[in-house]
Amino acid sequence: MLKLLPFVLMLGYGLLMWQFSSWKLRRELDERSARLVDPSLRPVLDRLAAAAGVQSIPVQIYEVDAVNGLAAPDGRIFLTRGFYQKFREGAVSADELASVVAHELGHVALGHSRRRMIDFTGQNAVRMLLMAVIGRVIPGLGAVIANFVAGLLAARLSRGDEYEADAWASALLVKAGIGTGPQKTLFTKLNALTGARGNAPAWLLSHPATGDRIAAIEANEARWGLR
Repeated sequence: MLKLLPFVLMLGYGLLMWQFSSWKLRRELDERSARLVDPSLRPVLDRLAAAAGVQSIPVQIYEVDAVNGLAAPDGRIFLTRGFYQKFREGAVSADELASVVAHELGHVALGHSRRRMIDFTGQNAVRMLLMAVIGRVIPGLGAVIANFVAGLLAARLSRGDEYEADAWASALLVKAGIGTGPQKTLFTKLNALTGARGNAPAWLLSHPATGDRIAAIEANEARWGLR
């Protein structure tokens, strides 16, 4: 039993860190967000709500300039002010913005936040274990190698979540009569909208490459008999 104590402590530490991170994020979102009220988005959001079988889909505006969407651990859906501004400028359509909301709803419906909590806890335990083992063999580099390996694992798991949320969003968009077209056109714009260069190796990224995401959506369409 005593031999397992260090591992149990690592898991406990990882869980506490996740809870603290979630608390900080929730406080940040509470302080810097407000309900999105835009009549021009109401029709498309109502269509999503009807397809999802709910009365409405509340969306919050998170007051940061970055272009992003977010599903909070408590299930709330956020669009950043930067993303909403792109819509106001005409760079993003209402249907494309709805595809972002659908994607974040997918994260909520599929329980990705809870899964990430479990993964984060396990990854932290693996990281600390690797630091201890590798540090004995290669003093001074244990932490660097352990963090790199844990980062690769986290990125791989995150990419899996993104594919799942994309597929869930595609199904909802099809059911709502919007289709996957806006989802795919938005992906082609993402690098320009976010300022991302897209030069990093795919295995280091937390999100799949744009072409891979579009290909996965089209593979789903073919499987569903939509192509």
